[in-house]
Amino acid sequence: MGDLLIKRIYEPAEKTDGIRILVDRLWPRGITKERAQLNQWMKDVAPSTELRKQFHANPDNWPQFEHDYIAELKQQGAVKELAHLIQEQETVTLLYAAHNEQQNHVLVLQRFLNTLLKSGHAI
Repeated sequence: MGDLLIKRIYEPAEKTDGIRILVDRLWPRGITKERAQLNQWMKDVAPSTELRKQFHANPDNWPQFEHDYIAELKQQGAVKELAHLIQEQETVTLLYAAHNEQQNHVLVLQRFLNTLLKSGHAI
């Protein structure tokens, strides 16, 4: 397993990003496909529309969002596909559009994937 990085999609692409995967359900505003320089868009690993709307309506309820999102991830088949991809690559960068860099779904996803991969349950 290589490095699993996270980065806002609004930051410039770099060679050190490795494989670039957008993990938002919605396409980020103001970003062209050329600027994004994506290798893949995996919207199914993003929070459900319902969960995303709940969090945006009540951002102070971060612990509940984390709990609910992890529950979704455990049921999502696309997470296994992403975990396989991470295991096969030197570096994978998960891209997101959220403004808040301290509370966003990609932080939860990164922790979840790291735990999954280290435990050996990804395959």
